[in-house]
Amino acid sequence: MMVQILGSGCPKCQQTAENAKAAAEAAGVEIELIKVDRPADIAKFGVMFTPALAIEGEVKISGRIPTVDEIKSWLTA
Repeated sequence: MMVQILGSGCPKCQQTAENAKAAAEAAGVEIELIKVDRPADIAKFGVMFTPALAIEGEVKISGRIPTVDEIKSWLTA
């Protein structure tokens, strides 16, 4: 499953990536974690605020760090 972290690589983006890894491990789901850091690529998602997280190309959240439980629920839905 493809999980994309959209952001510049700031500490909030890094925490979002760590939460995604922890959620995947807790859910027993294998993910491919992709970091999207180019502003033009982030804009293609329609995201105005980072960090943002997308699963299989669908933005699930932007503008704040999602919790491990939130990400886990999206991965298992």
